[in-house]
Amino acid sequence: QVQLVESGGGSVQPGGSLRLSCVASGSIFRYVMDWYRQAPGKQRELVATVSIGGTTNYADSVKGRFTISRDNAKNTVYLQMDSLKPEDTAVYWCHVNRGVLNGGYWGQGTQVTVSS
Repeated sequence: QVQLVESGGGSVQPGGSLRLSCVASGSIFRYVMDWYRQAPGKQRELVATVSIGGTTNYADSVKGRFTISRDNAKNTVYLQMDSLKPEDTAVYWCHVNRGVLNGGYWGQGTQVTVSS
């Protein structure tokens, strides 16, 4: 099974930027990759998706501010987060989307806190 390790979280002021990284223990080239987040008291939210071919999709709440990308040679997925808002505060997880419900793999999560 693919193991995932997220990093890059931290605390920033509104308007700041962070880049999250997700390094996989095995090849990810065959999979759609996702970033999810969950804030306290809120439901888990799909933030961004990058297809096998590199096509990206984003939640409306992050469009224009976040960018998901993948480097298959490094078995790594990134989430570049710009113009961060307090409502972006959440734990962020990367996810290996295997195309079946609840059938993917998850990392341990990384905390992002946006506050002044």
